[in-house]
Amino acid sequence: MGDRVADLRLRRNMTQEQLAERAGLSIDVVRKLEQGRRTTARLSSINALARALDTEPSFLVGQPTTFEVRTTEDSRLPSVLALRQAVSPVADLLGGDADPEDPPTIEALRASLASTETIRRDGRMSEIGALLPQLIRDARAAAHAYTGPNRAAAHSVLAVAYQVAATTLTALGKEDAAFTAMERSILAIQQCDDPALETLTASTLSWVFTKQGRLADAEQVALARADQIEPGFRSNSQDLALWGILLLRAATAAVRQEKHDAVTDLLRMAKGAAESMGDDHLVYATPFGPTNTAVARVNFLVEMDKGDEAIDASRIPRLGDLPPTWRARFHVDRALAYDSLGRDRAATTALMAAEKDAPEWMRYHSTSRRLVEDLRERAPRRDAALLGLADRLGLIG
Repeated sequence: MGDRVADLRLRRNMTQEQLAERAGLSIDVVRKLEQGRRTTARLSSINALARALDTEPSFLVGQPTTFEVRTTEDSRLPSVLALRQAVSPVADLLGGDADPEDPPTIEALRASLASTETIRRDGRMSEIGALLPQLIRDARAAAHAYTGPNRAAAHSVLAVAYQVAATTLTALGKEDAAFTAMERSILAIQQCDDPALETLTASTLSWVFTKQGRLADAEQVALARADQIEPGFRSNSQDLALWGILLLRAATAAVRQEKHDAVTDLLRMAKGAAESMGDDHLVYATPFGPTNTAVARVNFLVEMDKGDEAIDASRIPRLGDLPPTWRARFHVDRALAYDSLGRDRAATTALMAAEKDAPEWMRYHSTSRRLVEDLRERAPRRDAALLGLADRLGLIG
């Protein structure tokens, strides 16, 4: 990361002091990054540097930009190009013949979407890359072929599939294609009249903006929709969950802007919604309830550099009810908290727990990769467990 920061700083004709001032960081942080004496930084600092250097956070952290190719029973290989072509087919620009095959039934489309969402929750990125382009093409064909309720149902599947594409492309640092996928999703939602999907769109768009470093936009999108759907005393669990998800999205953007008072208020409201629900619910592949709110609190404490409090708050019952990727992200937050306190062995153990829950997700997760590199640099002797983890993540050196 230090090399990328230095390269962009020189291209922008800035001194280290000017970059530090523009990013609102200490000159010491910039110097240590560029000199390689520090290999990682807090996400709020990474976002500040990205804004100052006019780039995306994904570029600075050097996250993977394509799918791994692994042997699977499915003959299709994951492909960023195939996903881009599915999201933006050339026929939309030049025109072309209709799909020559009969479109799949709505039941088949829904089954394919459910399977894809399960794969996404498990963090099996390469399988998403192999299956998602065909799902988008099938849903588009059905939306063009059907009329009436079936047409609306096909557009509903298509809208969610586009959002899965957006999150997948964002995870690979393809923010431009991700935004196009979100635009396509919004157009599809207009054909199916589903308020819950509109809320899901705001949540996903907020997440995409957060990953792009557009933190104010991410916060605004989530809060605007949350205000529109604010639940009342008689609201059902899904309405409460959708509202709570938006509050957590807004809090994620706020904490990376170091707006800690806003984070506290948003988390308090989300916790209230979760307690009203009583149990955890899964809404369009996103969990919300008491467990996920508690996990989010740990994340926010880590972001606010409150490692001791984060560790104290990490004793969460029913953690196993969450999807694998949510559990893995929680363990990475625990690792970050331990790392901030200089407890490298505990940080490594937490990372191992994350890998056990979602091994493939870990290989694409930039924060996990940065932390493993940092721990490896500091290891006083050859640590077989840590070196093995670094090797499985594809980290060289």
